[in-house]
Amino acid sequence: MNENVSVTREISAPADRVWEMVSDLPRMGEWSPENEGGVWLKDANGPLEGVKFRGANRLGKRSWKTVATIIDAEPGRRLAFRTSVMGIPDSDWSYDLESTDGGCRVTESWTDRRPGWIKPLTALVTGVSDRKTHNRAGMEQTLKSLGAAAESA
Repeated sequence: MNENVSVTREISAPADRVWEMVSDLPRMGEWSPENEGGVWLKDANGPLEGVKFRGANRLGKRSWKTVATIIDAEPGRRLAFRTSVMGIPDSDWSYDLESTDGGCRVTESWTDRRPGWIKPLTALVTGVSDRKTHNRAGMEQTLKSLGAAAESA
């Protein structure tokens, strides 16, 4: 069974601004405690369905990379991508934005797509055995940092 986590935060900034920030993958490391950013692959230079990027992650001294495919890109509303590691399914990530009177509501979601047999190996590589709890804390920190940056822009 796939695990899912969603975290929502109100941000006092327009949804379009926040979407531009989360879809600027090289900048993700400015907000995320684990992801160091991404690099577009195969001459891509922005988020369109089907486009791939390589994400770099670090936790303490441990580091790893993923390849992700954009599965949904609707400016100002939604960005979603599916990651894999060495061709093995890893996770789905999404950012859903809803305009509000004071700015926007952002929901970051994660779905674990890893086959059960690989979870012990990924725990060794990343140092995280409880990915669901770890990701919730990281997502809360990411949205807090993203909100602070968007609100000060």
